[in-house]
Amino acid sequence: MLMRTDPFRDLDRLTQQVFGTAARPAVMPMDAWRDGDEFLVELDLPGIDPESLDLDIERNVVTVRATRPALDGSRSMIAAERSRGVFSRQLFLGEGLDTDNIRADYTDGVLRLVIPVAEKAKPRKIEIGHSDSRQAITV
Repeated sequence: MLMRTDPFRDLDRLTQQVFGTAARPAVMPMDAWRDGDEFLVELDLPGIDPESLDLDIERNVVTVRATRPALDGSRSMIAAERSRGVFSRQLFLGEGLDTDNIRADYTDGVLRLVIPVAEKAKPRKIEIGHSDSRQAITV
């Protein structure tokens, strides 16, 4: 029997498996915003055991790792759409953030990172000095 292959369909299927789709993302979906002197990042990790979460900071790179264990092979699965295994995401932070004081909290399947703005990057007022003496300009 002759089988037709469509290389574009195969490439599309592989791309969806690696990068995910809008309905089934392969990476941790994330929201990030600034609130005053802090940046907040929320990563969706539903069903992840908090003990499997790992947060590393090296220079200005924050790496989040999480593990969802494989399914029990004895189950007769009807649908298995949730990704399994080790997930990882890296956030590249700017120089103006205080990576020494990042706080993290995992509640209701959402990992929240609070990243303060470094003191050196906060806006500040600079006083301008002046003197009352005037000098003539000679050419």
